[in-house]
Amino acid sequence: MKRGVGVTVTAVVTTAAAAVAVAVLVRHWRRRKRYEQARRILRRFARRCATPAAKLWHVADEMASEIEATLSSSDPSTNLLLLVAYLAPLPTGEEKGTYYGIDLRGTNFLIVKARLEGKDEPLSEVSRHEVAIPSDIAKVECTRELCDFMAHELAKFVSFHSETDSDARSRERKLGFTLSFAMDEAPESSGMAIKWNRSLVDDTVGKELAAEINQALEKHGVDMRVFTVVNDTVGYLAGGRYYSDESVTAVNLSMGTDIAYVELSKQTANSPKESSKSAENGHQCAVGKFQFLESSINGVFEKLISGMFLGEIVRRVLLKMAQEAALFGDCLPPKLTTPYLLMSPDVAAMHQDVSEDYQVVGEKLKEIFDITNSSPMAREIVSEVCDIVAERGARLVGAGIVGVVKKTGRMANRKSVITIEGGLYEHYRIFRNYLHSCVWEMLGSELSENVIIEYSHGGSGAGSVFLAASQTHF
Repeated sequence: MKRGVGVTVTAVVTTAAAAVAVAVLVRHWRRRKRYEQARRILRRFARRCATPAAKLWHVADEMASEIEATLSSSDPSTNLLLLVAYLAPLPTGEEKGTYYGIDLRGTNFLIVKARLEGKDEPLSEVSRHEVAIPSDIAKVECTRELCDFMAHELAKFVSFHSETDSDARSRERKLGFTLSFAMDEAPESSGMAIKWNRSLVDDTVGKELAAEINQALEKHGVDMRVFTVVNDTVGYLAGGRYYSDESVTAVNLSMGTDIAYVELSKQTANSPKESSKSAENGHQCAVGKFQFLESSINGVFEKLISGMFLGEIVRRVLLKMAQEAALFGDCLPPKLTTPYLLMSPDVAAMHQDVSEDYQVVGEKLKEIFDITNSSPMAREIVSEVCDIVAERGARLVGAGIVGVVKKTGRMANRKSVITIEGGLYEHYRIFRNYLHSCVWEMLGSELSENVIIEYSHGGSGAGSVFLAASQTHF
């Protein structure tokens, strides 16, 4: 009897072990099938995102021709919003002294002070002060209250820094003023936002706003005056020109994408001497700042390259993989369906993760989407999705830059310095490397020497300071 019981128990144990082994094999098989399906989606996505040189040149050529068409026609159906402004002379690098600037960002503004020592020296004595705009002022359509608030804060800032600003007391100082509304700020329903944005299109509105700012400055006893209101990308272009006569383009790569460049008349474009003279006198030197219209193909173009959208593209791909390949398990993570929950700094962190088993990716998935059971293979796929999205975005930016340089007619015979500002370029190392390699690939070793890409001088908000320096001529 006992021997029979023992045999029965052994058989039961063996059967249970076999069942467990089968279950493990099934789980491994299902997981392998999931990853195979996810990989198929990944390969298909990579093919659609490919940016061979021929496609990049198509983008560059279209960019150049679209700018030309917009400049030479009043046709409102063009794909670019190109805002041309005949500004005061850009800085020459000879301006020296202490300058102030304000960069209005929608929900806050940045007051900047810096000392310029000439084109051979970097900015020094840089001070920045960020001020949040009270909600009751931000909601008011009249800009007088906002100008009054900014002037009051500037007066306090100047008073605090007065001991180091003695060289500027003997003259009325110019104040640089730039706008850098992010896409998620200054909604269209805001009358104030509409008015400020109109200043970039309508010179009359811009002069009215400058007048309101100057009245507020006088009211608060601040001996500064605003000459013009411009987009912050134009300010970064002024910063590039301060250090190099060959600086002709500025790009702002942040939540959105803006480009500003110097447009010379055809009479002076082929003459370096006349071009320089024209730029200094401000007669035929126009600064064009353009955006990509939402309704156009270029509106889609901006969504492929801007910081606000890179994370959203990655999220949508991961959602498809979770739905069709169960990349993160049988249950769909609810937060993965929330639009714009993944931001570009998160994409950069996951993409640049060099830790074992992609630990940073795992931490981000848990932090943002509450995904706690991601496997190393799933995390590797997430990193590869980030790479595909970033590479395509960076290479399209490079193609856009080449297109603008082509439009200026400087590619073959003159150097062009491209100033780039924005966290996407500054903090996303792989994105930055892809951008540089794209320009080199398109132009080759010979022509690429004529296109010099550098990070903006002075950092965030400093464009307003260089703009102030350019106003000293007036």
